[in-house]
Amino acid sequence: MTNLDVVHSPEVAGQSNGHSMVGKLRRVMACSPRTAGWDDPSRFARWKDLGFLHAPDVAVAKSQHEKLCAILESAGAEVVQMAASSSLTLDAVYAHDASLPTDFGVILMHPGKANRVSEARAQRDFLAAGGIRGLGEVTAPGDTEAGDIVWLDSHTLVVGHGYRTNPAGIAQMRDMLKPHGVEVLTAPLPYGPGPSACLHLMSLISLLDEETALVDLPWLAVETVELLKARGYRFIEIDYSERDTLACNVLSLGEKRLVAIEANIKTNQRMREAGFDVITFPGSEICINGSGGPTCLTRPLLRD
Repeated sequence: MTNLDVVHSPEVAGQSNGHSMVGKLRRVMACSPRTAGWDDPSRFARWKDLGFLHAPDVAVAKSQHEKLCAILESAGAEVVQMAASSSLTLDAVYAHDASLPTDFGVILMHPGKANRVSEARAQRDFLAAGGIRGLGEVTAPGDTEAGDIVWLDSHTLVVGHGYRTNPAGIAQMRDMLKPHGVEVLTAPLPYGPGPSACLHLMSLISLLDEETALVDLPWLAVETVELLKARGYRFIEIDYSERDTLACNVLSLGEKRLVAIEANIKTNQRMREAGFDVITFPGSEICINGSGGPTCLTRPLLRD
């Protein structure tokens, strides 16, 4: 695991690419519990306000995060660890949400969860120090979180409209990407547990390869289902008894390899039966407790 500013490989230094959810993962940013301040008593004390199910076991969370990073590295991905900042909260471990890498530079999000706005600034400074250029940033009154964003192909971006991403934010994304030939489509999200819960588009869809999507079908809008079908995707449905343990939150490493939470035995078996190599890790504290799975814990920076 390296810090971004000491990466010198000419193949990856200064590059970012977010136009695939399923290409071979080559470089990924993570934010450890230590970096996010889980050891800081004042920040730890806010766990209930931030929506964690119970007070985190920090030692277990660290161990689980380390296991995830080891899986990523063993799969051939370079893991870069974000720099610590006093502005970060416990939520910063879910590094996916505050930025969106593109072929044209990184777009900084303006998270709909107020305590996470500082994460975008921290990622901006960290990525810029590593030579990764910016394309733009979403600003108030726009709200966007990258957990609501799915690339269907290199020219089509689907953005979920829910409590964390609003129409003003989607409009700003569209304005930034249209000159580069990227179409931004809107996917309405359900009310679900209500505005206090974290229900991202990627809570309901994980693309596994170019033609397969893991879905929580009853919670998807009809137009989103029809869009995926029109694009030729086949569906694997999660086992609905595993919804609360984030069964639909699965990270593709490329080449039909996936990372999933080990607790979701039935859903993981369905993916294996469909021909995928499913690598699991324990996520009780780092994932389920804070409602963020392996995709949430990772910000892919470069895929083939």
